[in-house]
Amino acid sequence: MPVNTPSKPYINHQSNSAETKASRRSVKRWLLPVLVGASSIGLLACGGAPDPAEQFNFSETPIAIAIHGGAGTITRESMSPEREAQFQAALEEALAAGYAVLETGGSSVDAVIAAIELMEENPLFNAGRGAVYTYDGTHELDASIMHGASREAGAIAGVTRIQNPIKAARAVMENSRHVLLSGTGAETFAREQDLAMVHNSYFNTEHRFEQLQRARENMQTNATLPAHEAYASANWDPAFNMGTVGAVALDVEGNIVAGTSTGGMTAKQYGRIGDSPIIGAGTWADNESCAVSATGHGEYFIRYQVAADICSRVKYLGESIEQAGAYVIHEVLMPVGGTGGVIILDAAGNVSMPFNTEGMYRGQKTSANGMEIGIYK
Repeated sequence: MPVNTPSKPYINHQSNSAETKASRRSVKRWLLPVLVGASSIGLLACGGAPDPAEQFNFSETPIAIAIHGGAGTITRESMSPEREAQFQAALEEALAAGYAVLETGGSSVDAVIAAIELMEENPLFNAGRGAVYTYDGTHELDASIMHGASREAGAIAGVTRIQNPIKAARAVMENSRHVLLSGTGAETFAREQDLAMVHNSYFNTEHRFEQLQRARENMQTNATLPAHEAYASANWDPAFNMGTVGAVALDVEGNIVAGTSTGGMTAKQYGRIGDSPIIGAGTWADNESCAVSATGHGEYFIRYQVAADICSRVKYLGESIEQAGAYVIHEVLMPVGGTGGVIILDAAGNVSMPFNTEGMYRGQKTSANGMEIGIYK
């Protein structure tokens, strides 16, 4: 079958189109920091700009954000110093963007969107710009978001032309009467919400194309095996399943939010949908327990409702997020072959990031402990 080859991103322009409106918003977004910066100069001349720590008492109302960029076979031996530095910088950038929203009193929704949007636009990650290929050589993307105060949620699945799927998930949560939209219907809704749309080739990248070729070869080698055994075979590269991104955040109002975005599994077929857009499996948030974003082999996270299960253990068994996360990831998933990890945040600003693979791209920044970045065990 023909496979898309990487090409220059193409944006579909129409008269008064969503893209045009998105561009106007983009100009405003970039102009605002300039105006704020100019105002800051004036404030400095009059004695200095206010310190966020002085505006908000973070000891009483803590803020926090944690992110992940995929879990899998990630080892120092397989990672070049240059590649490691790239991931380090990307994680730091996403954390800084989300935390900047929180420390100025912004909402946890805005913080999650800010962090995930940057990762969606970075081809290092399997989300947005760096999404993996389907078996047929296209890209199908999924995303979801959930608010812990109201239990409102929004998700999109199997979309092919939405530039930033996490923004579409937010629009579903805030501007529709539904929770999950899929395929062309989700794209129609996104256009009505003035979200940026792109040609599917926008998501083409060389390294993902190479992964597709290797995945196809593996599938042919293991053609006689049942699908679940082929995916678990020694020849199946775990990298085919990793790279999903996610964020959880706590704002000064005490609200926690979780969001997740992915390109799914390399060489997926038949419109396969993983856990990322499934509320309760890949994403969950409840102010009374915790917020979770997951990454890993989605079929297992769906079957075991991983995100919701962790928060239910916190809520009903009184476990800490560290205890609940460790139990589900290591004692529930691992014995049945479910690989991956999660980031967890509670309303007190505590963070836990358990995983049962050799590594997980992850990071956190809190008002109590500053920034921490991790890649390996």
